[in-house]
This record gives sequence, structure tokens and C-alpha cells, in this order.
Amino acid sequence: MSERLIPNCDPFALAKELAGMNLINGRLVPAASGKTFEVRSPATRQLVAEAAYGEAADVAEAVAAAKAAQRGWAKTPARERGKLIQECGQLLNQHKEELAQLVALETGKAIRTESRVEAGVLADAFLYYGGLGSELKGDSVPFSPDMMTITQPMPIGVIGAIIPWNVPMMLMAYKIAPALVAGNAVVVKSAEEAPFAVLRVCQIMNQVLPHGLFNMLSGYGPECGAPLVAHQDVGKITFTGSVDTGKIIYKTAAERLIPVTLELGGKSPMIVMNDADLDRAVAGAVSGVRFTRQGQSCTAASRIYVQDQLYDSFIAKMKDSVDAMVMGDPLDEATDIGTIVSQQQYDRVQSYIDIGKSEGGTAIECSQLPSQADFKDGLYVRPVIFTGLPEDSRLITEEIFGPVTVVQKFSDYEAAIAAANDSIYGLAATIWTTNLKTAMDATQRLEAGFVQVNQNLVVLPNLSYGGIKQSGMGKEASLEAMLNHYTHKKTIIINMT
Repeated sequence: MSERLIPNCDPFALAKELAGMNLINGRLVPAASGKTFEVRSPATRQLVAEAAYGEAADVAEAVAAAKAAQRGWAKTPARERGKLIQECGQLLNQHKEELAQLVALETGKAIRTESRVEAGVLADAFLYYGGLGSELKGDSVPFSPDMMTITQPMPIGVIGAIIPWNVPMMLMAYKIAPALVAGNAVVVKSAEEAPFAVLRVCQIMNQVLPHGLFNMLSGYGPECGAPLVAHQDVGKITFTGSVDTGKIIYKTAAERLIPVTLELGGKSPMIVMNDADLDRAVAGAVSGVRFTRQGQSCTAASRIYVQDQLYDSFIAKMKDSVDAMVMGDPLDEATDIGTIVSQQQYDRVQSYIDIGKSEGGTAIECSQLPSQADFKDGLYVRPVIFTGLPEDSRLITEEIFGPVTVVQKFSDYEAAIAAANDSIYGLAATIWTTNLKTAMDATQRLEAGFVQVNQNLVVLPNLSYGGIKQSGMGKEASLEAMLNHYTHKKTIIINMT
């Protein structure tokens, strides 16, 4: 890969260039077994390409390459490592449009509202972390006048990263950028629904990085992910995905006594007080539910509590706003909302809509399905705002990961706080009010790792991100993540007597 890659903005052609390949030790290689699996466009059900079916033999090869490369990388000065990571970020910026097109094709996310944004955040994450090499420093400990005692952050070794399909490039960047700057090597297992954009990222970065440092495998959890978690030379696992899979990974890691970072989802509450700016709160709800991503977000505002005086107006304005959004071809600039990622996820979302109706809720369907014949078989779900559901509804207690939110009326602030905290999850939460005392009180009492007032931003570099309860453990997207989760502290004592 000595010659620089030329951006290719034909996503079908680019996917076919990458078809059937993993990237190990700087080279695109087929799976050891030669097996592949299909990846189809969720918008048209058309075959995009076939991806390599990674298994234990591929994991072993990738981990061996990473282990060998990490030794030299750890000896490279941290600032020099950072400069190379920044060079990767600059190069990814040059490929931003092709990456946006490719991830839109394989995930069904709209190019303008979602995929292009993700490609930009991807590059920004590498630029951000590349500048943090100088922050890898320890402390001097006043232990004894006759001894010089210091602490030093040391790389862990080989990091196994397992990433999801909803924002695969962005969430991968928040894992591997700090890991690499800290002196580790990485092996990434991509989501089977979205293997090609992240593989292209790996290919682009391998033009800059020492070969073997960043390896990419595609495949399924039991055959590819499990061997990666269990491999004796993997020193840490970082995973974003379901609670059930996270618990399996945690158990395996516990048997091996290795650290983990787990981001496992959420059921994020949004509280709107009577004194809130109504238009601003509605706009925050529409963006916060992540309707442009078909609600496929861990931080989606899937539980909205609106105080009684604003309740009716809030729902009416929210419906009008979502009705104005266009569902259609993910690669069309006019499209606001794309598709659900897979048939399995589509069926899951539809089942929750049916459950909500059976529980007596009112389903307010918004926007319109695309009318073009090419998309009649696409995995499109109209956004749904549910009202009138009981507090023990499964739509309120369980993560749906689709374009479905529940709006509940409340009158008493204390009751709203209690309802918001009545969840097994604790990832994100928001409070909407013009009363500073209420805002400050809510930020202290809402049980979540990421709390915002009068806004509903997505995760960005330099914002510490991670949940509590069954939303996981550990932090991402910050200096804290690099120092606390991708290094271990070594204490060094020099006796000067």
C-alpha cells in the first residue's frame, strides 16, 4: 500500500474492490477458509458485495501481526505516534465523501443528515487524539529523599475492538484512536451489517501506520468476535453493542482478568418543563430521537416526559416537524430519513409498534414511506410517537433501537425525575427548562453518564462519554479514556543511596 489510494465515490464499485477481504498486517487478504457472506442494501435489498467470513484462524493471524507490530510502536515517542495519527485524520478528511457514500449504502443512513456527518467526526477524532500524545505522562511521588519514585503510563498491548453497525466509523474511531496514540496495536471486528466503510478506513490508515498495527476482520460474533475476546494475547476488549452480548464478553474477560470498556445501550429520558422554550424543546426532541438515523442510537430520546401545560402543543408541533422530514433513497441529497439497517432489526421495531398498540397506546405515525418502486422492498419504518402508554409498558422500559418514542404527561417535577431514573439503563438524559435552579437540580439527580440542559448533542471528541447501570462501564471520546482505559500505570523506584 505504498501508493496513496485515490478516493472512489462510487460506493458499489468501492464495495466490490473490498469484497471478500480482511486487512491483516497491512494487506487485504481473504478469510483463511475462503468463506464469505452477503451484505445487502437495506434501501433496495440489492446485493452490495460479499464480505470475508472471519473465524478463529483469521483472529489468530491478526493478533499475531498486532503483537509483533506493537513492540516497535510502543518504543516510538508518544508525540511521534500522535503525529502519525493526525496524518491519518488528514488523509481520512480527503476520503470523507467516499466514506460517507459507502456507509450510506451499507447501513441505509441518509447521506446528508447522517453519513456525511459521521465521516467528518471520524476524521476529527483522529486529529483530536493525535494532539494528545504529550499528555501521556506520569507523576513524581515524594516517597523518600533517598529514592526517586515516579509513575509512568504504559500501553496494554493488543486491543480487541468490537464495533456496532449504527455509526461504525465514528464509534471505531473513539476506540482505536486513543488506543494507538497510547502505544497499543488493535484488531477490530466489524459489524456484519456494515463491514466495508470501516475496512476502507483501515486500508486508508495502513498507508501511514506501520503494518500490523491496525487490523480489520469481518464476521459474526460466535465465529469471529468470541475468538478475539478469548485470545490469550489480547490485553483488553472494548465493545459497543447489546447488553446480552456485553455480559458474555465481560464474563470471558473476567476469566482472563483483562480490562473491558462496554457501551451497551440506553433508554434516554428527556424532561420538558412548562417554562421550557417550546420550539427549542421540540427541535431538540426531533434531533434527540435521532429520527434521521431511524432512531438507531444508544442515546436516542426514546422516553419524553412533558409537563402538562405544554403537553398537547408539544405533541402537535413534534408531529408537524417529523411530517416535514423526507424518507427516501439514502444516497439522495433530498432525503432526511433513511432505513432500518437489517431485516432482523426491522422486524424487531415492528414488533414493538404492535406491542404499543396492544397495550392501549395511541400510535401517531409521521412522515411518509418513499413512493418510488425501487424502494418498495426497502426497510423503511415511519416514525412513531406513542402516547397514552402505561409506565410499565415495554416501550418505556426496553430499548427499541428504532424510530419510536413515547411521550408521557406529568404535572409534578419529582414524579418526572423518579420516572426518568426508573430504568436499568443510565447512558444519557436531558432536561429542558429556563429555570437555572431546576436545571442544576436535574443534572445532579438524573442517573446517567451524559446529561445535557436545553440541548441534545451527539457525542463529540473531548466530551467524556459512557454510561452507568446496564449502559456499561468505562469512558470514550476523551483524554480520560486514553489515560484510564488504554494504559496501565507502572511505578518505578530508583534507590540513590
